[in-house]
Amino acid sequence: MSGIYLHIPFCKQACSYCDFYFVTRQHQQGEFVHALVDEIQSKKDSRFLHDPINTIYFGGGTPSLLSARQIETILKAIDEVFELDLKEVTIELNPDDVSREYLSDIRALGINRASMGVQTFDEELLKFMHRAHNQEEALNSLKLLSENGFNTFTVDLIYGNPAQSAEMLKRDLEILTSFNPPHVSAYSLTIEDGTRLGKQVDLGRIAPPEDDEVARHFDLVYSSLETSGILQYEVSNFAKPGSEAMHNSAYWEHKNYLGFGPAAHSFWWDEDQQSAKRWNNKRDLKSYLEGDWKLENDVDQLNLSQLAEERIMLALRTKAGISNEELLSRYEFKFSEKQRAYLEEKKKQQMVEVNNNTISLTKEGLKIADLILLDLVTA
Repeated sequence: MSGIYLHIPFCKQACSYCDFYFVTRQHQQGEFVHALVDEIQSKKDSRFLHDPINTIYFGGGTPSLLSARQIETILKAIDEVFELDLKEVTIELNPDDVSREYLSDIRALGINRASMGVQTFDEELLKFMHRAHNQEEALNSLKLLSENGFNTFTVDLIYGNPAQSAEMLKRDLEILTSFNPPHVSAYSLTIEDGTRLGKQVDLGRIAPPEDDEVARHFDLVYSSLETSGILQYEVSNFAKPGSEAMHNSAYWEHKNYLGFGPAAHSFWWDEDQQSAKRWNNKRDLKSYLEGDWKLENDVDQLNLSQLAEERIMLALRTKAGISNEELLSRYEFKFSEKQRAYLEEKKKQQMVEVNNNTISLTKEGLKIADLILLDLVTA
């Protein structure tokens, strides 16, 4: 199994919290699609054609700024180059871009999963985040999804906002669950350097919420979604059983994927399965349009030891965890005596579970997953 990620770098405006690569000028969309097709076609007769492609993900940026015809052009290029055995084709959508006609057109192209960037239904918080949509558009977009046959979709939600009360978050969750979403990605607001929000925090104009308040927000998200049958399966991801994201799960499971577009990353195992490479395109649309994608930038050659550490970090952010058998057979890795002692300590603290030789974090452990993982790999 392998996947394809397509980074569509266009946005109407900059959200206050976002540090993904994007541009707000739209006039180069046609030129970009042409370059993207060229990059995809450059993989003909390459070593990347041995695995069938099971998932495609249009991310960004704002992929819904592309027309259905442009999306069709991209999908046709992929079909011409790769062997396809598609299980999941996802596109990220912004509520203000959604119309009944657009959803119908992209479904006809084979896109079977939508990722709706709602973030909140609160008008003031939407303005604070500098989102391009309003509450009415958010509500209408979810209504249109259900009416246009998108049985599989996910909704993004952000909690832990400055000035966001528990009551505001509760209201968001009540509205969201009324649409019966099969999947929800819920993220704690992160202050990133260089963003509008980061600059406001640095200037003392905004104070981020205390950790205890963010933890209470998470508990509210967890309990509300669980009541609706939407269960946590990764630190920030919740789904009804069977609706987990296949594409993102492939990242966590160390499966091969190719990234196309500026700032896109790729990961591919070497043929001997004893090492792998990770590389990326530059975060620059101008360079991309000039053909900079022909070079593999910032290539990391990862040995089994490095891959094992990375796999542990990824796997223990999921409810599935990882088995000692997989670590040994795939990565030739065993936990050290110090690491086993640390895991045993966390098991006593009910942060870690060990079942059938599989290690995973409990609900409480997942709350502080980054801290546990850092301590584990450095033990």
